[in-house]
Amino acid sequence: MSTTKSSTPNTRSKSKPRDAIAMLRADHKAVDALFEQYKKTRLAAKKSALAAQICLELTVHAQAEEEIFYPAVKAALKDKALIPEAVVEQATMKALIEQIRNAAPGDEEFEARVMVLCEYVKHHVKEEHTEMFPKAKATKLDMLALGARLSARKEELLAQHG
Repeated sequence: MSTTKSSTPNTRSKSKPRDAIAMLRADHKAVDALFEQYKKTRLAAKKSALAAQICLELTVHAQAEEEIFYPAVKAALKDKALIPEAVVEQATMKALIEQIRNAAPGDEEFEARVMVLCEYVKHHVKEEHTEMFPKAKATKLDMLALGARLSARKEELLAQHG
């Protein structure tokens, strides 16, 4: 993806271990920056490239989160509501991503889908930051170990997609 910048999750330095929550927050911030770039550009080709990068970043983030972070937090919290809700929200997000990937940038609904995805992601991120992450931090989970697992899985997924 030509729009990848050094601040996007797939190009970060691997030298310093990061805890899982810090890594997920960084991913959220990077995707938010991509959405902001998308909103500011007028060029169809640039919008298309940014939308593709957003979809890739969200896909990789969500899959790693669902495979590693969510199960660990669910077990630690003995949660029956918070994690299932997050998984359902991500399923809806994935459906929007698929619609964006299958639409042409000139399609009148392309822009609307990207904007709806942006709002949906903001809602999901807010819930994670205000509800899930504080509860997860209060557990005895090893966030550095989870972060290492997330990082390794994201690299695998990016290699598969890229």
